[in-house]
Amino acid sequence: MQELFTVNNMVFLLEGLYLTLYISVIAIFLSSIFGTILAIMRNQERGILKWIATIYIEIVRNVPNILWIFVIFLIFRLKSVDAGVASFTIFTTAALAEIIRGGLNSVAKGEIEAAESQGLTNSQIMWHIILPQAIRNMLPAIMSQFVTVIKDTSFLWSVLALQELLGKANILMGRYTATSQVFVLYGLLALIYFVVNFTISQIAQKLAKNTRSR
Repeated sequence: MQELFTVNNMVFLLEGLYLTLYISVIAIFLSSIFGTILAIMRNQERGILKWIATIYIEIVRNVPNILWIFVIFLIFRLKSVDAGVASFTIFTTAALAEIIRGGLNSVAKGEIEAAESQGLTNSQIMWHIILPQAIRNMLPAIMSQFVTVIKDTSFLWSVLALQELLGKANILMGRYTATSQVFVLYGLLALIYFVVNFTISQIAQKLAKNTRSR
């Protein structure tokens, strides 16, 4: 069993974890930007922007993410990492747009009316009154979405043969055929996912408590 826990093997798995987090962080960052734009568009009372945002969100959310990975990779012929980032950004943008829209709607109408009475424009109200409060309210949900993205990056190995955390683990499994070694390796993989996602979940819970206490 000692031959499994070598420095080279651990570094090999950490490289996969780095790629998993790299794709996840970029996807969440870009999705937060695009999701905010879509949420504002969909929150309009009427108009073509509202329809564009609604159509995008409903189509993307109701199609499995793994299909978007196939579509982006096969149609646009991107490199594996770029295809992974693009597909997760497309899918996560739709999910975050609904989270952000809920955050926008959570701001009390009285505060908006008070800002209007002070002569603030709609854009000023959005950027100075609504968004700061909405972001604070929706941070826990965004962190939970981050956990989902990290777990779902495991699709990239089966679709793109991308050597993220699961991909690296599967490569190592090809080198060790003993049943006990395979179980230990799967257990180590599950432990890594658990530690990363549990840490993020704890941060999300603390953010939720801090939000409720304010």
